[in-house]
Amino acid sequence: MDNSQQEIISSQRSTISDLEKRLAERDRQLSEVRASTSSTTTTSGLSSELFPPNAEPGHCYARILTPAVYKTSQETVLAKEASERVEIIPATYEPATERVLVREAATRLEVVPAEYKTLTEQVLVKPQSTRIEKVPATYRTESERVLVTPARTEWKRGPAASFASGGSSVIDSRTTDTGEIMCLVEVPAVYKTVSREVVATAATTREIVEPAVYKTVTKQVVAKPATTREVTIPAEYDTVKTTRIATPASERRITIPAEYTTITKREKVSEETLDWREVVCDVNLTRGNVSELQTSLNKAGYYKGPIDGIIGPMTLSAANGYAKAKGLPVGSNYISIDTIKNLGLNF
Repeated sequence: MDNSQQEIISSQRSTISDLEKRLAERDRQLSEVRASTSSTTTTSGLSSELFPPNAEPGHCYARILTPAVYKTSQETVLAKEASERVEIIPATYEPATERVLVREAATRLEVVPAEYKTLTEQVLVKPQSTRIEKVPATYRTESERVLVTPARTEWKRGPAASFASGGSSVIDSRTTDTGEIMCLVEVPAVYKTVSREVVATAATTREIVEPAVYKTVTKQVVAKPATTREVTIPAEYDTVKTTRIATPASERRITIPAEYTTITKREKVSEETLDWREVVCDVNLTRGNVSELQTSLNKAGYYKGPIDGIIGPMTLSAANGYAKAKGLPVGSNYISIDTIKNLGLNF
């Protein structure tokens, strides 16, 4: 049972409850009128609708609510619109061997060192120059005989012969007085050789050219300067085990048809009425008739109590429930003859 049907039933129950309250109020008013009037059937100042019209002796009547008459029809309505469901079919995989790039190819600059050679060269240490040099005077040694004492004569003692041996000229002379011989000797002149330096050439100056001084130096020179070159580093690859897609994932669209449901619609044909109807009274509510009523209500599925022939709350409630379900007049504390006839009973 869907929500719409539950709402309809709830509305109908509320309407029935209101009608029962109205019926109870009318019954109360009727009781008050009956109490204030005589037992005659003609009463002044009262409306004729307070009493059942065309009443027959020996029958019981009651103001009974005749429910509104509804027509039930079924209608097919859209419960759920058509739609589409997308199912994803997952991809399938299989093992594979794949060559993967570990490091990309690159380039780098490499320095090519310079090349050197050995050179030997004369390096000027001191440039050529001139200087003035003094040329000293030159001297020579000259020897010269210098008279020391001139030649002379002098008297000396002794024989002349001794002096004669000296090669000196001796003049003998004898002294008679003493007997000594006195000799007059010639003493020759005395000379000595004196050496002395004399200037041979006078002192002068001269210009001397001093040659340049060179030094042999061995050194390394750049034969070829340093350069750079670009070196290509190849890419590196590795073989790895992997899983590859055998069949790619896909989708499948499934059309879901619209869903329809059949609902029961109740349309009111006539409004409920409150009028006089014949009801079961004490005259025909014998134990046997009540037992037949209980049995019929039990077969119809409304009475669950004992079949004891006693009209009690359970029997009255079951009869009213049956009347409501069949659209028959319903009373709060009595059973209409219409309900008895509908059950196929004849009281």
